[in-house]
Amino acid sequence: MSRKPNVLFLLSDEHSFRHMSFRSEKNGGEPVSTPNLDNLAENGTFYDSAYCQMPLCTPSRMCLLSGKEVRNCGAWNNESVMRDDVNTFAHYFAENGYETCLVGKMHFGGNRQFNGFKHRPYGDLTGKTGHQWEPIKSDGTPIKGMRERTSTAGTTCIPESIMQEQVVVQESISFLREFNGQNPDKPWLLTASFSRPHFPLNAPQRFFNKYWPQGITEAKVGFTGDTVDHPMTRGMIKGFRTDEIGKEEAMKARAAYFANVEYLDEIIGDFLHLLKKDGFLDNTIIVYTSDHGELAGEHGLWWKNSWHEAATRVPLIIQTPEQRKKEMTYQYIETPVSLVDIYPTLSDLCDLSIPEDLDGQNLAPLDKKEPESKPVYCDNLLPRWGEGTQFRLIRKDKYKYVGFKDAPELLFDLENDPLEQNNLAKSAGGEIKEVLDYFRDLFNKTMDFESAEEERKKDNKLLETNALQIPVGSGNSYLMSDGRLVNADDPLYDPTILTRKPASVFDDFPEKE
Repeated sequence: MSRKPNVLFLLSDEHSFRHMSFRSEKNGGEPVSTPNLDNLAENGTFYDSAYCQMPLCTPSRMCLLSGKEVRNCGAWNNESVMRDDVNTFAHYFAENGYETCLVGKMHFGGNRQFNGFKHRPYGDLTGKTGHQWEPIKSDGTPIKGMRERTSTAGTTCIPESIMQEQVVVQESISFLREFNGQNPDKPWLLTASFSRPHFPLNAPQRFFNKYWPQGITEAKVGFTGDTVDHPMTRGMIKGFRTDEIGKEEAMKARAAYFANVEYLDEIIGDFLHLLKKDGFLDNTIIVYTSDHGELAGEHGLWWKNSWHEAATRVPLIIQTPEQRKKEMTYQYIETPVSLVDIYPTLSDLCDLSIPEDLDGQNLAPLDKKEPESKPVYCDNLLPRWGEGTQFRLIRKDKYKYVGFKDAPELLFDLENDPLEQNNLAKSAGGEIKEVLDYFRDLFNKTMDFESAEEERKKDNKLLETNALQIPVGSGNSYLMSDGRLVNADDPLYDPTILTRKPASVFDDFPEKE
């Protein structure tokens, strides 16, 4: 038998489906430059409408890795811990002869920080997100407040060599080189997980200058439409304090988000170049996606944790070696899919049987035009934005329905109303009434908020029994070969300062213009 293909899983954080230059402006795209992701898409399979299972970091990642929806893997919030009886595709591939490695952020909670990955040389192993927060004050403390997310947007103050995206690439390459040197015939699954374009909204100056102040556009849609007075909208505005963000601050923050996207694309391009040079892509399937999107000012809102397209819909690309070699044609898939489909699809592509308990569907083979059209679900089962705002989003064909525990339901025709301005559920009649009845029936059959709450309370006990008994540290850590887990970002937040006034100790210190 020939060796099974390797898997390179590229995961970013908070990358909205709009922010990829492969997507035309006519199709809802934003004017950002992502040539390396575009190249992946143009020589792979691009999924036009891919949704996360929950628009929040930890729950989305738990669902993606396990191939299960929110309730079936206990993915409730950013503190959730993976249940002991829930396995990930890393577990499954390791059981089937793959060497599995995770480098970078994964946002696992509690003391289960590997979840099937045999190696984690670098990342957020203390379970506290691992973002490199900035700006950094002179005393080494970062600024983390809600309002500072946009008010401090701009140029990064972190040297590029120690930015976590760069470290993820270096540690990933190092792992593959070391592993391949000892096990050249064994397949591997490497997950490289990047923090950007997630806030803090700070990027290298060359990218920020490209978009600010001249290169940035306003959000696709403003604070308009049928949902401006929806209880959840009001709750989000209050919780995220987005009504305090002025026009210039919003535009500058958008420029910084665009800059973060383009910087991530450069990082991925450099990474793929090194992998190709070393021959690691010869027999490797590449996946790129993100855990959720970013509103970036759309609907007058920011961040995620909402039902809007920009928060729930993400880029998804799967590229096989055959597509890269032009032996299989490029595919553009319009049928809505979700991130839980990745697990069964990779299993099939790697000639592994698909576990029967997964919630996702197999999208392979990739040379077929469209997968079967099935309802896609995205949930938020906590009342973060006020009592009754728990929701289940259902996407089927061109329609999108959002049912709440105790708030007005929503129905959009995304083909004719892609910016979600007209809530068809308000006055549905005729054909639309039939569509609404279909979604209402499906919603009632598949969601019970009371039962979900009881399940959540049961899972909450894991937060106590599976607590991680080590200091939080700075977020990112190195797992040393001798077993020590050490802070990775001490140079940023706890540096050894040799001088604060270089001009006073260097006779030839250059003056800044």
